[in-house]
Amino acid sequence: MTAPPLASGPQGPGALEPLLDTVLTALREGAHERGGPLPAGGPQAVTARMRDALGDPLPAQGDPDALHRLVRALAAGTADPADPLCTAHLHTPPLAVAAAADLAASALNPSLDSWDQAPAASALEALVTRALAAETGAADALVTTGGTESNQLAVLLARETHPGVRLIIGANAHHSLTRAAWLLGLPEPLTVPAPSGTLDPAALDHALSQTPARTALVAATAGTTDAGLIDPLPEIADLCETHGARLHIDAAYGGGLLFSDHHRPALDGLTRAHTITLDLHKLGWQPAAAGFLAVRDAADLAVLTHRADYLNADDDTHAGLPDLLGRSLRTTRRPDILKTAVTLKTLGRAGLAALVDHVCALAQDLAALIEAHPAFELYDRPTISTVLFRPAGASDDTVAAVRRKLLHDGRAVIGRAVLDGRLWLKATLLNPHTRPGDLATLLKLVELAEGHTPT
Repeated sequence: MTAPPLASGPQGPGALEPLLDTVLTALREGAHERGGPLPAGGPQAVTARMRDALGDPLPAQGDPDALHRLVRALAAGTADPADPLCTAHLHTPPLAVAAAADLAASALNPSLDSWDQAPAASALEALVTRALAAETGAADALVTTGGTESNQLAVLLARETHPGVRLIIGANAHHSLTRAAWLLGLPEPLTVPAPSGTLDPAALDHALSQTPARTALVAATAGTTDAGLIDPLPEIADLCETHGARLHIDAAYGGGLLFSDHHRPALDGLTRAHTITLDLHKLGWQPAAAGFLAVRDAADLAVLTHRADYLNADDDTHAGLPDLLGRSLRTTRRPDILKTAVTLKTLGRAGLAALVDHVCALAQDLAALIEAHPAFELYDRPTISTVLFRPAGASDDTVAAVRRKLLHDGRAVIGRAVLDGRLWLKATLLNPHTRPGDLATLLKLVELAEGHTPT
């Protein structure tokens, strides 16, 4: 039997070329078959179609048409974040140049657990992470799989550098922070109110007053997942300094505002944090995953030091080979930094700022349409690019049913959020190709779905 071709090596590009044609054809066919932002029919119909395409997952003999068939089925059954009516989540359409770079990373397959597996990738990662860290006023940054891992690492660093630390979060904080405390054996986080969707400084001041000095880790949020709100970061930073508390800011969503001169002031106070979560697979338009944890004091990372003789023997390290094990809790790591480096270099600050400014302006446009429409109620003007609204006078059950009908029919992907004790529809605008006409279409689809939803 002849061994199948490899993606790397001298023959790699030639082996990939016809396969890429197959993939691109299947992507086009699948998108045409889907015909909208989401496959119609709901979970059972999608599962049945995928089961038919897959057949026996491990047949006795291989199927040379498997690549085409499964890519086409996946494309036909995907939620397409590049469709302007796909607005439910912090789920960006990736830039083509980033996806192309990701292909190169997959083909070369460096593993960032030792220098001899990833010489160039480890050098690139060090250069780019330090540049991103500098944007936040930090000294260094680690590459992560996203906000959840970044938040967990932030809590871990606080636990190791400040024994007995107690996590204090707002009621609006991301669920991963509570999970991080549980995973790390810390007490249940102390949760302070967020009555307007953002952490209340007066309540935080009271909580810090009841916490032993220098044992508190305060986690603030710059871009909540429900409404895209930003906590009052300067006031929170002031309180942390007054009480000697450590500050972490989860800017997984809002961190991308740093690229925009217009929106950057919304992140005033960010540079005062000890650790900062960033996700460039949100306002950075990267294929997942592209997370980072920025650290103000690089010495904090010493607690991640770990030895495995076959990866970072002391004599190799002393001889100048970079030690990569202390850069992550993971061992095998793909070079996710490549797509980010290519994107930053290709678009530059101006190109990224234009994307950020466009989606934030779209959110303002959608909010204005909702305010002017008697059939809808707007929660509030957007802070970043998330808009909450609901059919005027509708019950929560009706709001939920409208969303599910749109999902089932494959017409639009809209999220949900509960604020002020009511259920809202959530549109998170992250597609820089969306135009005003698409926003009007989205509202029209919601109206039609409400008219066909039992009350």
